Amino acid sequence: MTLERHSKDFSDVEVGENHVLAHDVDEEPVETNRRLFVGGMMKFVSLLAIAYSSFHLYSLNIAPLETWSFRIVHIAGTLVLGFVLFAGARFVSSEEGPARHRWTTWIGAIALIPAFYVLYQAFSFWQMVRNGAMRIPVELETWHFGWPLLAATSTGIVISWFHQRERSRFSVPDLVLIVCSVAVATYFLVVYNTPMRMSTGTSFAPIGISFAAVAGTALIMELTRRVAGLALVVIGLIFLLYVFAGPYLPGFLGYPGLSVQRFFSQVYTDAGILGPTTAVSSTYIILFIIFAAFLQSSKVGDYFVNFAFAVAGRSRGGPAKVAIFASGLMGMINGTSAGNVVSTGSLTIPLMKKVGYSKKGRGH
Repeated sequence: MTLERHSKDFSDVEVGENHVLAHDVDEEPVETNRRLFVGGMMKFVSLLAIAYSSFHLYSLNIAPLETWSFRIVHIAGTLVLGFVLFAGARFVSSEEGPARHRWTTWIGAIALIPAFYVLYQAFSFWQMVRNGAMRIPVELETWHFGWPLLAATSTGIVISWFHQRERSRFSVPDLVLIVCSVAVATYFLVVYNTPMRMSTGTSFAPIGISFAAVAGTALIMELTRRVAGLALVVIGLIFLLYVFAGPYLPGFLGYPGLSVQRFFSQVYTDAGILGPTTAVSSTYIILFIIFAAFLQSSKVGDYFVNFAFAVAGRSRGGPAKVAIFASGLMGMINGTSAGNVVSTGSLTIPLMKKVGYSKKGRGH
């Protein structure tokens, strides 16, 4: 994943006789695969984001939801918003020629059939449990839910790598992934609110849990690749492969191993994906992100940088002190080193360069 940003120099800074003013330091870099919607689609995505944020605020402060169910909805909402906002391939520029999407659109349209069928089956399972069924038939979970889910998920992921459209347009392959994400969440919400939840991690667990966990894991890894790059996905795959390579490894690395069904029946529990990482993300981090969004919209970054200029700009080594002070203030908002460098760094690093700091000194 790479970032696109219009080059910024001292045009972002008003330099007067006795003052320096910063502008638009809250502006975010635009990744090469991030969609920029306009018009009605932008309003629709904004409503999705508002609904997702409101759900967390309501559940955390007014009407708490059962822990696993809350975390499942948190992950599902993240997947939906992620696949809406981030494409599977980078967007082509006008100089590179027209976008290619016809054949991938047709394949994606075909993949929508099993995706919606799986979603329908997940709701039918909910109806069965509501009517008193203690267990969902294995045939239904395998042939009418599991394999169609894996087929739709894998097809949507692969063709999204080759699908290229305009930055302001949504894609059919990502719609497939969104439907699959909702189907996975619906199935887990149904099963985990029954006594079948107690069988996870054992050979008695419903086969549908393993199918849904495989699809859910693939969806999470694909979104991770789009947002954070391939490195985290490779690390995750190495640890995932280790689970099944244990019997073939020598010495202390070896262990008896687990069957695929038993392992994946426990992956989507609080011993895995629904564990501490998701717990922190769905309770603490999401609140900081919502708060940071309000601060960014209010252009508080400009205030932080200007405040740093006012406090340390006139002192000896002022540019370096401004850089540290402004970065600390900005870091309390966005919490990311990359965002910090792009925002405050685009102003403070040129200032440090102007007064003679070396590259190493500016980086530190």
